[in-house]
Amino acid sequence: MTVLIENLKKDYRSYVQDETTKDLLSRSLRYVKAGYPIHFTGPSGAGKTSLALALAKKRKKPIMLIHGNHELNNKDLIGDFTGYSSKKVVDHYVRSVYKKDERVTETWQDGRLLEAVKNGYTLIYDEFTRSQPTTNNIFLSILEERILPLYGTKLTEPFVRVHPDFAVIFTSNPEEYAGVYKTQDALLDRLITIFVDYKDIEREAEVIANNGNVKKSEAKAITTLVSDLRSQCNENSGPSLRASLMIAKIAAESEIPINGENPEFQRLCMDILGHQISQYVDSIKSVQTAEETILKACRNMQVKEE
Repeated sequence: MTVLIENLKKDYRSYVQDETTKDLLSRSLRYVKAGYPIHFTGPSGAGKTSLALALAKKRKKPIMLIHGNHELNNKDLIGDFTGYSSKKVVDHYVRSVYKKDERVTETWQDGRLLEAVKNGYTLIYDEFTRSQPTTNNIFLSILEERILPLYGTKLTEPFVRVHPDFAVIFTSNPEEYAGVYKTQDALLDRLITIFVDYKDIEREAEVIANNGNVKKSEAKAITTLVSDLRSQCNENSGPSLRASLMIAKIAAESEIPINGENPEFQRLCMDILGHQISQYVDSIKSVQTAEETILKACRNMQVKEE
């Protein structure tokens, strides 16, 4: 899937309020301006895509968003002939002369990557390691020679030169995640890779308070609950900031008290967190046991007014 984002409707300021994230974006922008691609990698839900969008927005260029998947191929990225168009001209200018001119030409549709390269967009290649390495090989020429080879096309040009304003930001999950391919060293060698981990409880609470329509004290209670459960999960797994945001938003919209003793709040937490806890805690083998673990965590939860 590809999306050209002319104007980002979502406000990403909530992700850049703390000094650590501001510094990360400042450094990353410096690297991009120097002509180097950025690669944000880390566990799911750590905010990599939001960081990439915030960084891209700072360039003040149109943004192309591509989501990696195992079916992505060169035709998706470069383009392909999509059909035929015909043009017929009949000339009756001279009464006694009948002239007919008919031409049939193939119709070319620019691919996702070609459009970004030609027009100088900022390309965000989200979860690029979900695409096959053979597909991603095309970026080697783009990053090294600044050309896009037109592999497998009937176009007369062998390549397209990369627009000076073109830049690319990659994001990925660790290799141990399901559906992720190992990235070729030749490509990684051309990227500036920055690890993005989960935010600490205070920073996560700031995000939840700004986006979830809850008080800071309630946001902190939710992120503490999720963080405690995450600490019991296997490395680089477990509920993320997204889970905290789901709990906060639904609780606020449904007027569910953010109280660990409230049955509705307990049920909400079990519905959102139950599957992940059952999957990522070695000692837990069923959703029922996971829900018992979440229920216990809810009862230990405290909302401290600040």
